[in-house]
Amino acid sequence: MSPRGVATPDVRERLFAAAERVLESGGPGALTSRAVTTEAGCAKGLLHAHFAGLDEFVAELCLDRFARTATKAEALSGLVGHGSVAGNLRAVALGLLDSGGPAVAGLAMTRPAAALRIREALEAGAPGFAAIQQAIAEYLVAESRLGRVAHTVDPDSTALAVVGAAHHLLLTSWPGTPDPREQLKRLVVGLVGG
Repeated sequence: MSPRGVATPDVRERLFAAAERVLESGGPGALTSRAVTTEAGCAKGLLHAHFAGLDEFVAELCLDRFARTATKAEALSGLVGHGSVAGNLRAVALGLLDSGGPAVAGLAMTRPAAALRIREALEAGAPGFAAIQQAIAEYLVAESRLGRVAHTVDPDSTALAVVGAAHHLLLTSWPGTPDPREQLKRLVVGLVGG
């Protein structure tokens, strides 16, 4: 445990990773500031020293994970013409499920103040599902120009289907339910081919 008054490196990520572990093991009801700091092995007040409260922490965790996934989706532009289209798209789709996972998405919905903060940040331009959807559609357009995606594949509809399915799976999965990754993998192959 970090002693009081000693700087803790990478505080945000350390607390975010600890929160994800708490959520994985105990679900949304287990997430408290004390549970997070205990899991992170740091001083009990560290979370409140960096965030205005648990709602702000939850919102920032969700926004951070959305931004990470948006960065992965934007990286698709560098994969045009390389690897398999389904494999590249599958990696981003699965990243949607891993970007905070079902438990984080469910947690945000149970905390109205956090959900409001997330919505306001997204409306102000923070990367979220819309940015991910746009990156996927642009990738599919580029792959179609190379002939690696059938011209019958509608990039915008396919991107919407992938992001929408991931969103649905995030909101209907929780600890103890079947892993949604297999469904998402099958969907990608069904949409763009093997």
